[in-house]
Amino acid sequence: MSRLIFVNRFFFPDHSATSQILSDLAFYLAGAGRDVHVVTSTQIYDDAKAALPVSEIINDVHVHRIPSTGFGRGTLLGRSIDYLSFYRSMWQCLVALAQPGDVIIAKTDPPLTSVIAMGAARHKDARLVNWLQDIYPETAVELGVPLMRGPLAAILTARRDRSLRQADATVVVGNLMARKVELLGAPPSRVHVITNWCNDQEIRPIAPADNPLRQAWGLAGQFVLGYSGNLGLAHEFETVLAAAKRLRHAPRTIFLMIGGGKRFDELSRAVKEQGLISSFRFMPYQEQKMLAYSLAVADVHWLSLNPKLEGLLVPSKFYGIAAAGRPIICIADKNGDIARLVRQHCCGVVIAPGDADALADALRRLSNAPETVSEMGRRARAMLDAHFTRQKALERWTGLLDRLDESPSVRMPAAQ
Repeated sequence: MSRLIFVNRFFFPDHSATSQILSDLAFYLAGAGRDVHVVTSTQIYDDAKAALPVSEIINDVHVHRIPSTGFGRGTLLGRSIDYLSFYRSMWQCLVALAQPGDVIIAKTDPPLTSVIAMGAARHKDARLVNWLQDIYPETAVELGVPLMRGPLAAILTARRDRSLRQADATVVVGNLMARKVELLGAPPSRVHVITNWCNDQEIRPIAPADNPLRQAWGLAGQFVLGYSGNLGLAHEFETVLAAAKRLRHAPRTIFLMIGGGKRFDELSRAVKEQGLISSFRFMPYQEQKMLAYSLAVADVHWLSLNPKLEGLLVPSKFYGIAAAGRPIICIADKNGDIARLVRQHCCGVVIAPGDADALADALRRLSNAPETVSEMGRRARAMLDAHFTRQKALERWTGLLDRLDESPSVRMPAAQ
């Protein structure tokens, strides 16, 4: 079996989404007898000044932590410097670590990691697998990130497209993403959809009466619409805020926000400015051991995605909501990956971004239909158990890597 080298800016004990997914897979593969290495930073997602050990073995995974600057996510300039310093250290580590025949698996934090990994794979006669959580720089362009249009974007896109063409495999997390990367030049036979996952063995449906958090947060007897996780630039909250204004005289309906992110604070300020404090509750990220309970506080969850980003990323919080057995209100393009699943499995409601009237009406109906809410929640969990468990995703990864071991490597052309 080939030696595996994963590359991502964060890894265990960090609890960010990309870290948790990678940690699950790395530990699973190492436990199955694979020789697994991870090239990552010394930092924690929400603590750029953290200094984790430079080298250690965790659950049989060899962890190589490389230096990078620690300006953090506060400014575009600081974040860019952090990325550049990580790229430089990544290159140095990969060319020192990789051997002919190794498989380098590049995630997308920082963006365009695959471009550096492609160069190292070519240099060391290793194989490349892209593991795309989003498609960059298109995501940055759609979000209006400065300098991401024009010549710079063209250069980055050309190099990214080369990494798609030359990879032995490209793993994406949604069907629309698969179509997108094929249009960008990835050979269809080398594009694989393996969705993200959650810890569905620990996250289980919990009845409100059995949930200590619901009582502790003073939500007994209320109808709770929840949000859990990062509320970032890819997400919109304006529809929910407008619906809350329409429901301000429905005191049983509470909008519960758990998590953080750039737009999380923005929403908090807007709630205060519009006099909706009594309708909202804001809670910080909860400890991992309490995640099952925090997800189960809400009767229904909402998630959103800017329609411009459909096919460029997939909200992974979908899987935790389904595991908790809660209906999903999907505020996104009706033809997006998540919206289609919600409709197909009748496990929630799809709302067009900006249609606050439809959202308010849906919440009124659901708040008076507990049996409908329960049935939608059961369908959400059944959908997850049938198609999206962690074990199924890990087995798909194992199958892909086994097939790579049995197939000839894609020969990368010399650098141009």
